[in-house]
Amino acid sequence: MLRALAFVPVLLASMAVPAGAAAAGGAPDPGCGERKLRVPGAERSVAGCLSDLTTAGTVPGGHTDPDDWAGLDAPGTVNPSGVPGIQIDGYFPDSSKTNSNHGWNHDSQFVIRLPHRWNGGLVVSGPPGVREQYANDRIIGDHVLARGYAFAATDKGNTGPTIYTDGRRPGDAIQEWHLRMAQLTSAAKRVAAQKYGRAPRYTYAAGLSAGGYLVRGQLERFPGLYTGGVDWNALVFTAKGPSLLTTLPPALRAYPRYVAGKPGAHEEMLAAGYPAGSEPLWGYHHKNLWDLFQRIIREELDPSYDGDREAGTPFCAEGTGAGCDTDYVYGSRPRQVHAAVRRVSLTGRIQRPLISVQGTLDVLTPISKNGDVYAEMVRKAGRGNLHRYHRVPGGTHTDGLSGAFPTLVRPMQSDFLTAFDRLAAWTQRGVHPE
Repeated sequence: MLRALAFVPVLLASMAVPAGAAAAGGAPDPGCGERKLRVPGAERSVAGCLSDLTTAGTVPGGHTDPDDWAGLDAPGTVNPSGVPGIQIDGYFPDSSKTNSNHGWNHDSQFVIRLPHRWNGGLVVSGPPGVREQYANDRIIGDHVLARGYAFAATDKGNTGPTIYTDGRRPGDAIQEWHLRMAQLTSAAKRVAAQKYGRAPRYTYAAGLSAGGYLVRGQLERFPGLYTGGVDWNALVFTAKGPSLLTTLPPALRAYPRYVAGKPGAHEEMLAAGYPAGSEPLWGYHHKNLWDLFQRIIREELDPSYDGDREAGTPFCAEGTGAGCDTDYVYGSRPRQVHAAVRRVSLTGRIQRPLISVQGTLDVLTPISKNGDVYAEMVRKAGRGNLHRYHRVPGGTHTDGLSGAFPTLVRPMQSDFLTAFDRLAAWTQRGVHPE
């Protein structure tokens, strides 16, 4: 897999597959030029000229999936609209079938949007969590399209709660995320060159959560593809910890005891990185996220822990023992498990400018175990001059929770967009951000 990653640009340069017919939703505009576009390496692509590439136009036209971004933006958020251009949907060759969009039942799906009024830039993203390629349409796509950027997004090569079934050895599914992001970036650059007559002058990686982890990974592994990146509440994987495998099990153990009023439980939560003041958010995350992601990520990186079962037993009680993810202790796992985590770990050795934004009340990727840690990794790697790190008071993992906790949670959308604009000023005009 690592060798394949290294040769992505070379492989893509040798592949070209014709685009398909115009997208459904009306006859194509003969002056749009979408039929001439080819996505290098794509097994299938379907292009169409749309009157509006933002969600204001793609939702009624059926060119996106609102379920894919549900809960990611704050209630009542008003996005920009009115950006005409070309949308291309398709997929690269892949053997897995977790993504059912368009009835294709095929992974490595992507979307590329090319505004008629182009500023010469390209933004590429991967989705948070185990979502699909449209997850960033509201929180990233609409905004960068309105600024004149082309926008491309990938499903990362596998989606949904069974990503661990993709690949032959532990870590393969997560390794593929990096491959697919680089693959799409290379292809989207060439598509943009076809459309506009020249390649993008600036290419940025941007993403939330797992998508933010990909931004960091791309700037470490494939810096030649990018001008810079912005990550938002990004995951961290390190072989010695921290990672989700070291922060989630303590929460699964301590939270039920905290609810029951048991002595010491609150202190255990704080010690695991869950910040004081975030307590009202713990119940939602325990019910909906901590257990789910622990079992998915653990099965991907340490499948032998629960024997022949897949992704363990949901919400098994503390003290259950063998195979219970609540009792999981990463430090005690065999050497091969740590080796699998090392395969997907970050190093901090970014080679392009990066701005990171992290919420202080994030209780999926707690700031002391994620954002703070990565900032220190970059510094120790001697790349601090390429990194700017912003801690956002009151920000939590996704802005959607601001509706349920309006006096506690501060939406981070504006902080992300400010960071993006500062990155553009930094890389295009030499204006160094604070």
